[in-house]
Amino acid sequence: MGRIVVIGAGRSGLSVAAYLTKIGKNVVMNERRAVPDEALIAKLAAMEVPGVWGDHPFALLDDCEEVVLSPGVPPSIPFVQEAVRRRISVVGELELAHRILRNRADGAMLLAITGTNGKSTTTDLTAHLLKASGIPTVACGNLGIPLIEALEGAAPGTRFALECSSYQLETVRDFHAEAAVLLNLTPDHLARHGNMVGYLDAKLRVFQGQQAGDLRLTPSTETYAASGQGREARFGWSDIGMPGAWCDETGTLMLRDASGKVNALVHRSELQIPGDHNVENALAASVLAHHGGATLPALRTGLRSYPGLSHRIAFCGERSGVKAYNDSKGTNVDATLTAIRALPGPLVVLLGGEDKGTSYLPLREALEGKLRSLLFLGDAIPQLERDLGDLPHESIWNFDAAVAKAFHLAQSGDQILLSPACASFDQFKNFEQRGDHFEALVKAWVKQN
Repeated sequence: MGRIVVIGAGRSGLSVAAYLTKIGKNVVMNERRAVPDEALIAKLAAMEVPGVWGDHPFALLDDCEEVVLSPGVPPSIPFVQEAVRRRISVVGELELAHRILRNRADGAMLLAITGTNGKSTTTDLTAHLLKASGIPTVACGNLGIPLIEALEGAAPGTRFALECSSYQLETVRDFHAEAAVLLNLTPDHLARHGNMVGYLDAKLRVFQGQQAGDLRLTPSTETYAASGQGREARFGWSDIGMPGAWCDETGTLMLRDASGKVNALVHRSELQIPGDHNVENALAASVLAHHGGATLPALRTGLRSYPGLSHRIAFCGERSGVKAYNDSKGTNVDATLTAIRALPGPLVVLLGGEDKGTSYLPLREALEGKLRSLLFLGDAIPQLERDLGDLPHESIWNFDAAVAKAFHLAQSGDQILLSPACASFDQFKNFEQRGDHFEALVKAWVKQN
């Protein structure tokens, strides 16, 4: 029996290793990290999986039957290219998990969600709507739990609401989703994909394995030349006469099913998640969930009751007429634009963190007429000052001090918005830790009232 080499020792790679060892495969974990932490060594030891660290030696390909890539590992690395040259199968966790799922043939469905922004909310909301119908459902993928991990213990017929990143989709081959949506596309991950054409190509792979009867959902304003046989559906702000969903001129969310029947769902004012972008997320999730078996009453109930995800324009406290919102997941300029547009203002906006090298100038138009003050923080301060320094602002490197200043500046009727447009790694481990810390500071501030 040949070995299987798992590249990348994050959650995805560890989940793959755990599954493969459980079914008796010979697994080797490999990562460029020179010195793994003790917790990782302990996990691998418990699985009896050896690790090779610091490089990707070609000798690992001798007697190798398959290479499994974690999403963070680009297929362009020499080790993978050598595997391809030797005609060794190279797959990602998503493709491997799909293979396992299809071998079960138990009536499960994959509802795949991709796009630049809104993936996590749409994935979570799709699962919420299906659960409201009593259908066994798991939200997984790039959202948190790898698909291969979600399969364990899943009941026959489970719906998997699956968030798919472009990194995950790069390595799919036979992957087939009964329903899939491309929510939107704006510049992101171009260092990995080279340009927007490469980025779009990766995203469109979500549709390539679809069969007749499957659903291919895209925005009503876009036309994509995608492969696959899925039947077309659209979502957006106007009825274009085909299956899908739209928000009409009165603000009512409407759904047209595969038979052509039109049904009213809820008014947008009944949604707990704010902003036009979340109306779009709700429309897409409704179409996916309905395809997965959710009933119309369950869709209406679920849309009204969905509270939203943490760190995505999440309301986290109010004091003296000032409301605070945590959008720590806003790690790029486009996501921050969405958050700014979702709130009425006046706004006190916390921007900054680890700079990604992009311009902050696009924020100007969205802030016009609704800005109280900007607070620049972290390593991105120099670029923020260059791009937005003529707007009302203060620069405070330390996160806690910047938040305290926001509390001081905000007036009754204002919203304080943490939507940094930057990564968190200058002061925090990840965006979740940053958002949790912000919410803790807000709660302490509210209690002072």
